[in-house]
Amino acid sequence: MAEHNTTTTAPPSMDPVTLAVLRGRLEQIADEMDATLYRSAFNPIIAEAHDACHGLYDAVSGDTLVQGKSGLPVFVGAMAFAVRAAMRAAGERGGITAGDTWLFNDPYEGGTHANDFKLVRPFFRGGKLYCFLASAAHWHDVGGNVPGNYNPAATECWQEAVQIPPVRIVRGGVFDDDVLAILKANTRLPDSLWGDLNGQLAALDLGERRLHDLLDQYGDALVQQAMGELRTRAVKLMQSHIAALPDGRYSFSDILDNDGVKDEPLTIALDMTVQGERLTLDFSRTSPQCAGPVNISRATAIAACYVALKHLFPDVPANAGVLDAVDFVLPEGLVISAARPRPVGGYTETILRMIDVIFSATAQADPKRAMAQAYGTINALSIAGLRTDAARKGQRWVMFSFFGGGHGGHSDGDGLSHGNAPISTATIPPLEILEAAYPVRFTQWALRPDSGGDGEHRGGLGAIYEIELLEQDAEVFIFGERGKAAPQGISGGSASSMNVFSYENNSEWKQPPMRSKMIGIRLKQGERVRLETPGGGGYGVPAARAAAARDKDLAMGYVTAPATAKGKA
Repeated sequence: MAEHNTTTTAPPSMDPVTLAVLRGRLEQIADEMDATLYRSAFNPIIAEAHDACHGLYDAVSGDTLVQGKSGLPVFVGAMAFAVRAAMRAAGERGGITAGDTWLFNDPYEGGTHANDFKLVRPFFRGGKLYCFLASAAHWHDVGGNVPGNYNPAATECWQEAVQIPPVRIVRGGVFDDDVLAILKANTRLPDSLWGDLNGQLAALDLGERRLHDLLDQYGDALVQQAMGELRTRAVKLMQSHIAALPDGRYSFSDILDNDGVKDEPLTIALDMTVQGERLTLDFSRTSPQCAGPVNISRATAIAACYVALKHLFPDVPANAGVLDAVDFVLPEGLVISAARPRPVGGYTETILRMIDVIFSATAQADPKRAMAQAYGTINALSIAGLRTDAARKGQRWVMFSFFGGGHGGHSDGDGLSHGNAPISTATIPPLEILEAAYPVRFTQWALRPDSGGDGEHRGGLGAIYEIELLEQDAEVFIFGERGKAAPQGISGGSASSMNVFSYENNSEWKQPPMRSKMIGIRLKQGERVRLETPGGGGYGVPAARAAAARDKDLAMGYVTAPATAKGKA
């Protein structure tokens, strides 16, 4: 059956100036929490790429009240589930208590994958629970078979990472060293873990101080009223946007290359129904849960829908009201509603495909509202080994990073070249940071010609990354997608180029048997790996592209010939 979200009651009256001021102050609290973690984390994926999020959550439902502007949007939907998981755990173990901070990485309860550690802290005023503060961040390494934890060969969650249920890392204001000892024993990089954890705790501390200051200035009731008003406005805006779409049923299907274990495609299928002010997203035709780690939990699937809708309707405030006008049909046992112990480490690839099908289905209802598909993979790459220099001999190093590609063309113009995945506002880690931190050298970091889909508005270009190993040897792991099915255009636009990963062994370049996923690649000093990432799909029929735009594409090197075939590796 479809799940119905209950809309909120009519908002109390509040003058728009006060509401705007309070909205800005609340968002600033979350923004400062984000900045505190970014500046203090040891892990480049947090410090440089900003793979983290902070927000305020409802004291009763756990729903998202406020999120910052720099945190990952996918965490907005997922963190509400995380807060509820912490609330349930507290209810079973003494209740929600001031001074406690709950920590866990359970992807089935809190969404996403085991690298993303969630910290949830109840916030009290006058002895009463007012709301929750929460932090989510991608830790560098948390055990499992593969350094960095993107294990494409995993067939159960325990092969991906250590599994931590909700536990108190801080109890009554006192830090629990026993929990920390367990965490540090289950990582290849304990110093990085310690730094990231401290950064998250510092962010929550700052959030508490800033929220107390705000409530002291404006009063508890008025701020609570403003948060309710913001949710109500999000609902009304969503309803108006949905009502502007033509009523009807719009369907679209796409595939994942494989699950990393069995080389067979998996279908992500959407039937989207618009009826008045309500939207139904029915994913019933999606493939069943699979052996490999491209499964995602139901919480993660709903979070992916949130992100897609925020892309389509960017003026809607970032809170739980975005989903109040949406019904979900997500039967149990699908690749997008998987249960423990199905592996979920590659969740990023699957939610990107969910976003793709939502964009493409929406384009059938209103092409001007949607954009063509983006490059559709983060290309999670891990290179790991041991230091051999005298000062650090035997010290383990793990370079984990993700990479960019092209975004889809849209009604207003060409797609963005070399952007980050549309699941986030994160940035691609700079090569200078990666080269300074790890024994690697980037021998190429460039736009990939001919990779954007043709159309009236061209898809953005993907990129070429080539990385040389400077240490004596290392092991490489790749977890990507779009190696067999290119990102699609809309409204007559062409598909883009597909993803290509290759690696060098004994002066010979090779590619993985499954195209986009492989473990255990051995590199020797001076050998390289290369990523050629997809561009975005094109928008509109190619014949409508202006001659001046085509001349510029050729002059800038975006295409190498006036007519280049797309959709090929």
